[in-house]
Amino acid sequence: MSNPLKERWFEDYTVGEIFEFGDYLVTEKEIIGFASCYDPQPFHTDPAAAESSSFNGLIASGWMTAAIVMKLLCDHFIPAVSAMGSPGIDRLRWLLPVRPGDRLRVRLTVLDASRSRNNPHRGTITLREEALNQNGKVVMSFEGRALYRCRT
Repeated sequence: MSNPLKERWFEDYTVGEIFEFGDYLVTEKEIIGFASCYDPQPFHTDPAAAESSSFNGLIASGWMTAAIVMKLLCDHFIPAVSAMGSPGIDRLRWLLPVRPGDRLRVRLTVLDASRSRNNPHRGTITLREEALNQNGKVVMSFEGRALYRCRT
């Protein structure tokens, strides 16, 4: 479909479509700040302690990685005209550590598009959502479902 991502309706998604977008630089300051508030484990908050951890250096909280993906989705993908939120995610996996200086982008694959039986004015899109680093390695993945308004 040729509609820009931020202007799509439920009918504009096709199973099998793949989208890639975003370029987010992860910084040490942001890793420490996020973890200090939400995930204060030493390998997220203390560079010296992180060196002697099993990660051999500071890494981002997986929850920070998820928050970055959400930011990229909001900036590049989720259409204000039709998006109605999400009933949840499944199969969340943190596959590789995210480190200071990594650049993250998102890859989405449309797995399913089903119109609601109860409300024909909306449908559910199921996506495989992956965060990739600058080397093209998947650092996080999950399956998300989102509700969208139908155009007609």
